[in-house]
Amino acid sequence: MASWIWILVAIGALILLAVLLLGGRRARERRIVQKREKAQELRQEAEVRTRRAEERETVAQEQAEQARAERRHAAEAAERAARVDPDRDD
Repeated sequence: MASWIWILVAIGALILLAVLLLGGRRARERRIVQKREKAQELRQEAEVRTRRAEERETVAQEQAEQARAERRHAAEAAERAARVDPDRDD
């Protein structure tokens, strides 16, 4: 074979190698970008869930305080009833 054919084959192989390398880099970059986007979505979801959990904790604390206040009022009413009850043994 003529030497110019080998030169063309070598140039073609180099071009093919360069195309494959660039394609591989671009694919890797796309995967990295996709992973970053996925991580951002997961962070946002975590923030939303954290906020929701904090709101629920706040509501639960308020309800617990209301329940304690109701118990105090019930105990006070029971004490008044006991003081007023004529059948109560002193």
